[in-house]
Amino acid sequence: MAEITAATVRDLRERTGAGMMDCKKALAENDGDMEKAVDWLRSKGLAAAQKKAGRTAAEGLVGVVVDGLKGAAVEVNSETDFVAKNAQFQEFVRAATAVALDVGSDVEAILNAAYPGGEGTVRDKLTNNVLTIGEHQTLRRAATVEVGQGLVASYVHNPAADGLGKIGVLIGLESAAPREALETLGRQLAMHAAAAFPVALSPDDLDPAVLERERAVAREKAAESGKPADIIEKMIEGGVRKFAQENALLTQIFVIDGKTKVQDVVAGAAKQAGAPITITAFARLQLGEGIEKQASDFAAEVAAAAGQA
Repeated sequence: MAEITAATVRDLRERTGAGMMDCKKALAENDGDMEKAVDWLRSKGLAAAQKKAGRTAAEGLVGVVVDGLKGAAVEVNSETDFVAKNAQFQEFVRAATAVALDVGSDVEAILNAAYPGGEGTVRDKLTNNVLTIGEHQTLRRAATVEVGQGLVASYVHNPAADGLGKIGVLIGLESAAPREALETLGRQLAMHAAAAFPVALSPDDLDPAVLERERAVAREKAAESGKPADIIEKMIEGGVRKFAQENALLTQIFVIDGKTKVQDVVAGAAKQAGAPITITAFARLQLGEGIEKQASDFAAEVAAAAGQA
């Protein structure tokens, strides 16, 4: 039986919004497995369905840059938020993002590329930063979006400096519409993606494994309803369909007006601009998404250190 710590219970509560005792029971029922505990709480109706990674743990910065018809976003992690405010660290994130714009989203390709305006590779510069700043840093991931004609829109949420922040979004709009119309639409869509957390462009693009997991949660929840089997199956498929629509960019409700689907917003903008507009791709990088950081009790650490002195 895995040890259920107060920190683990707190982490689960932050992820799900469930009560403390429910979180403790969920972890106990699932041998301390965090993901299974989340699903257990959801199946019992005790968790908010889309807490997801609203609270992320890792520090650092997401860099975003757009040049012409292509944009790039890069996440570089550090141990503390202090480093994210360091000018040397910020310069590195900007440079790494510029490299990604040139070589693409493969992290190894970025690390092995020549560092802009300096000697050695991006990897060499990162290693030097670790030594001089005195804190572990990693270039975790990158994404690029490109269109043949039109616009790549960008948005940085909670900016620490120009092009650097906690969430970076790129939206590819393929269109011959006037640039002014695309800029307005693109910024609104990028802000929507930052807030609404889409994980795919359309429902058909969602990972089948994610949908199957959602189906399993819906099945367990529906089984407790006591309804006939045929009704239960309709409940399950309806729940999965709703989940897919709520997590795909095109079928999400536009956060700016709270009532129109994104695909209809785009269609309306295209009609007004007099030219077709298509969202070809998007990228959304949220700092620390999916990373678990060990919680620490600073007061306890000080007390322990004082006891050892």
